[in-house]
Amino acid sequence: MGVTRRTMMAGTILSAAVAGPALAQSRRGKAVEAPIRWIDGAAPELHNGQTFGVAWARGALAKGQALTVRSSAGEVPSQSWPTAYWPDGSIKWTAHAVPAGQGGEKLTVASGRPALPAAPVSVRETGDAILIRSGALEWEVAKSGSAAVRTAKIGERTLLTNARLLGEIRAGSPEGERVALTGTIERAVVEQKGPVRAVVRLEGHHVGGGRSVLPFVVRLYAYAGSDALRVVHSFVLDIEATDHIAALGIATDVPMRGPLHDRHVRLATADDAMFVEAVRPLTGLRRDPGKAVREAQIAGKAVTAEIRDPVGKLLERIPAWSDFSLAQLSANGFTLTKRTGEGHGWIDGDEGRRAPGFGYVGSPQGGAGIATRYFWQRHPSQIDIRNAATDTASLTAWLWSPEARPMDLRPYHGTMGMESFAAQNEGLDVTYEDYEPGWDDAKGIARTSELMLWAFDATPETPRLQALARAAATPPQLMAEPAHLHAAGVFGDWGLPDRSTPARARIEDQLANLVDFYDGEVDRRSWYGFWDHGDVMHSYDSDRHQWKYDIGGFAWANSELSPDLWLWYTALRSGDAKTWRLAEAMTRHTGEVDMYHMGRFAGLGTRHGVQHWSDSSKQPRVSNAAYRRIFYYLTADERVGDLMRTLATSEQTLAGVEIGRKTSAPKENLPAGVIQMAFGTTWAVCAGAWLTEWERTGDRKWRDRIVAGMDSIGRLPNGWLTGGAPYDLKSGRFLSRDNIGISHLNAVFGAVEIQAELIQLIDVPRFRQAWLDYCRWFNAPRDEWAAKFNRPYGGRNLKQGHSRLTAYVAKATGDAALAKRAAEEFYSGEAGQRMAADPRVKLPGGVVEWPGISTNGASQWGLAAIQTLALVPEALDTVPVPTRAPRADQANPEQAPSYRP
Repeated sequence: MGVTRRTMMAGTILSAAVAGPALAQSRRGKAVEAPIRWIDGAAPELHNGQTFGVAWARGALAKGQALTVRSSAGEVPSQSWPTAYWPDGSIKWTAHAVPAGQGGEKLTVASGRPALPAAPVSVRETGDAILIRSGALEWEVAKSGSAAVRTAKIGERTLLTNARLLGEIRAGSPEGERVALTGTIERAVVEQKGPVRAVVRLEGHHVGGGRSVLPFVVRLYAYAGSDALRVVHSFVLDIEATDHIAALGIATDVPMRGPLHDRHVRLATADDAMFVEAVRPLTGLRRDPGKAVREAQIAGKAVTAEIRDPVGKLLERIPAWSDFSLAQLSANGFTLTKRTGEGHGWIDGDEGRRAPGFGYVGSPQGGAGIATRYFWQRHPSQIDIRNAATDTASLTAWLWSPEARPMDLRPYHGTMGMESFAAQNEGLDVTYEDYEPGWDDAKGIARTSELMLWAFDATPETPRLQALARAAATPPQLMAEPAHLHAAGVFGDWGLPDRSTPARARIEDQLANLVDFYDGEVDRRSWYGFWDHGDVMHSYDSDRHQWKYDIGGFAWANSELSPDLWLWYTALRSGDAKTWRLAEAMTRHTGEVDMYHMGRFAGLGTRHGVQHWSDSSKQPRVSNAAYRRIFYYLTADERVGDLMRTLATSEQTLAGVEIGRKTSAPKENLPAGVIQMAFGTTWAVCAGAWLTEWERTGDRKWRDRIVAGMDSIGRLPNGWLTGGAPYDLKSGRFLSRDNIGISHLNAVFGAVEIQAELIQLIDVPRFRQAWLDYCRWFNAPRDEWAAKFNRPYGGRNLKQGHSRLTAYVAKATGDAALAKRAAEEFYSGEAGQRMAADPRVKLPGGVVEWPGISTNGASQWGLAAIQTLALVPEALDTVPVPTRAPRADQANPEQAPSYRP
């Protein structure tokens, strides 16, 4: 049954406009204020609780300074905590939580004592359980055993029981023996206790058939005013490639009360449509039971009117439908079936394209709902309701549908003839893929999923369920205004959108067009699926009119040349919802699937390839904390916080893993505990993790490790131009090396952004000069290089992307000639993207092409555009844009000579 989305919950959203009361003066610091907005512009119809981050300028916010949240209607109940500190000890980032349904069109975070919610969230621990209370609802979370949530109750009435993790593997082959798994809790930790937001972290393994596999971390979030738990479910793949996950999900049992005709089933089939039925339907019968009876059942109310005869006397002759299943086995199609019970045939009930991923079962005496974010995007997924005609129904959200083929994560090609270094390099030369037998292993990757679990005291009205389904599928999100974030001086060199001149407007147009193109390509090319969703492709094949999904290192991008940063900096400056959600999905993917969380590659990521784990070059530049920081600070997401924390010691993995390309050239014989380390693709990446840990904790040991590297780089005869040097893992210092090693990759994996922050935060003059020299000379003309250095000029690539280095030194030194050179480099289009009015071409079959596109080029163009606009805007206005196209080998940076340090 379809219901439109016009109905909105009354009273859940406060009125618009920012509050105007005078700021209260804090006892411990000066008054501060930060405007907050919804990324979608308008206030949502509802939300299930919000957490967002706010940046503060250095020295503006003292430790212990109280903060509150306000709207035009007055104080909004809130909970605040610091997430990062400046070197002087003042607070750099704070996180804020507001209750479900609270807010308005705009909010303000300001000095003042926070208001308490009318019904605060509270947490109480017993010997074997954690009790979370929100209003009249109490969740009992287990500290051990197979039930993550034992019960949800209102008073003595149990609404759901035994919420648990489920799985199944096929041993030995996709058709092998079935091994059923149940999540077993081994550790439970309360991370927050309210009053607005409570968080419980559960850790354990999936257990069954004598095996303990697929370690998990599940976080449960409770917000004041909400009858739900937000569930963030993360697991690590630790089984061999010969085993296959056949099902993975979360289930809960639901006590079923009352007559079968008062038991209700709801399954969302579209944003504005809901499958609305009862276990025993009283509509559509040959005989009419009465209008009031029919209306009550459809509305989810108890049938209190007398059921007309003969229906009233013959209720038992009406079949009772006990089982329902909505299976989304592809991004573009679902089926909804039902049956009367085990051993009976399934009947087709509905089908459609993309279901939101929401299900409910219950009665006027209570029920449960569950929803999965990215339901159709991460197919194959499924919502199941079973045994609704019995005393206890089950409601399951399958993250991997048991109706689909088991996961197949085996290597995509054979190993014959690829045993030698020579053969591997020949393969690299023709397909751009690093390959070494045994290194194309998925064991150790992870995936995080987001769900909602509701306990309802009665069957909600359908419009409310539809609104909940929409909010779960596309969660509303609060964000500090970009102008405030920019004024706080965080994340290095970026500025707000600037269309004040024709040149700047053209750049802004292309920035918007590129994001729009990639957002469209996700859907046009169906970049979906459980393991693929969130990533984009690396390179395009204009002959096939297809991205190179099947060609070695040209397939999935796996963060190559920083699309993550390009999207997040774009979202930072615009606050645009489309960009935010594209970047968010990428962060969820690249920090989980493209990275190893256990085993010999722990802390490293995999270079771009046909499978996200197939390339044998395992690199810290992919697992890069710099790619996660912006999302973390804007949302305070604990899972991403965990991922970044594990990277703080990931450099130790490098002692046992050769991360470079496969080559028969002999490796340098270095002392124990010393490794060869590139400055940009490795040290700067590690420094990003150390910086994040330092600012999150205030622990100076992380600062000291950064300073050791900065100082030792600054002492090298050629500084950053050395490119890389032997690195002592214990001291964190580089050993002396008198050479120049220019690599076009050294600055394009977050190094530019991290160096800007390090120089802002830590005063190491010799390092600053070494970085300025690198910025000056990387793109320097050949004759200027020859006049300065008695060294070969060497190959250069990614000239356009490196224009931001030239812009950086121009800004730092006030050198107008360098600013002009930076603008010329940016406009050159060499190894990047040309400036052009929207170049997209529409072809038959819904194909849209951007001539000469590559994700490498788009990402570096985007970052260069943002940073040159921030650093040398006047030069961009005065330098003419070339009308000629760059050479073919310049338009596609992956075709140019490459070197991985």
